[in-house]
Amino acid sequence: MIQISDIIIAHPEINSFEELESLVQEAARQGAIHLAFDLKPEYPDTPRNWQDRLEAAFLSIIGSGR
Repeated sequence: MIQISDIIIAHPEINSFEELESLVQEAARQGAIHLAFDLKPEYPDTPRNWQDRLEAAFLSIIGSGR
């Protein structure tokens, strides 16, 4: 399981929600099978539906067979 906070802490260089989405997809490619939403990303471009967007990004890789 990967938590959003783990991704954010491991990558302090990211500055946007879009970059976080890419890292969520990369975590799925690397073998993560569960994604936990333990905090809300505080980027200026974080959308209201941020959980749905991150889940969709994650599942787009899991569902495609990586």
